[in-house]
Amino acid sequence: MAAADPPPRVVALAERRAAARAAHDFATADALRDELAAAGWSVRDGPGGGYALEPRPAEAPRRVPAADVGSVLAEPAAFDATVAWVCEGWPEDVDSALATFRTHAGGRSLQYVVADVTGEPADRWGGDVEVVSLVDGTGWASARNAGLRRALGRIVLVVDGSVEPTGDVVGPLAAALADDAVGLVGPFGLVTEDLRGFRPATDPGPCDAIEAYLIACRRGLLREVGGFDERFRWYRSADLEWSFRVKDAGLRTEVVPVPVVTREHRTWAATPPDERERRSRRNFNLFLDRWRDRWDLVLAGTPDAGA
Repeated sequence: MAAADPPPRVVALAERRAAARAAHDFATADALRDELAAAGWSVRDGPGGGYALEPRPAEAPRRVPAADVGSVLAEPAAFDATVAWVCEGWPEDVDSALATFRTHAGGRSLQYVVADVTGEPADRWGGDVEVVSLVDGTGWASARNAGLRRALGRIVLVVDGSVEPTGDVVGPLAAALADDAVGLVGPFGLVTEDLRGFRPATDPGPCDAIEAYLIACRRGLLREVGGFDERFRWYRSADLEWSFRVKDAGLRTEVVPVPVVTREHRTWAATPPDERERRSRRNFNLFLDRWRDRWDLVLAGTPDAGA
């Protein structure tokens, strides 16, 4: 046997193949070799009916432009919820977040989608995760939208790898979205009085925007309103723009408390301060270009406050 430690199921397949070869049943032996390959193992035959098992090297994913990722949003929903991440680095954060969502699924059927810009193997996060492998240089909003186009859940959760549930997250969000007048919900809301600065909302209920650390919407909203503005190649303020576009469509954004913990936001921490400032300013100007005078979309504030 090889130095690697194959699981019992793989060993059983290899033993059946060795027996088939000894019986000169080469059709069965070939079929079992294919099963071993599908399980991620190669078999090398030795003298006297012996064999060695070796892990197959992970195949590099086929990476595509975000625009080439097809949409399933017109298909019937197949899950209670879709949980979608973007991986621009630190895949171990997605590992940890996935584990907590699996733990706290609460019997619901959840679809997991990772839009990956780092070139991780397609099986990096397990067989229950759809990995959308995107080319280097894909912007944040384009990557987000590519993953969201694969959503088959009745509701869709946009989640950052820094956020992990400690209990039932899907239930409260789905209950809030049962109100057709509500468009976006999440635990991290923002309010503004001058359309120039935003601060965290302190109470549950209506707010001016939902932060993209965790946002939920009905799947249909992605077809009716669309996803994130793909001019936002960095994440900052993309959530503001989406929130205002949803409100412009006549829907509310609401703070819904859910049990989560947050860790360091890796992208922010890894970006040098001067670069953070430059990118943040550019993104906020993108938001202001369209929404600077839309006082009708905020809960409070007047044009005088923004003077």
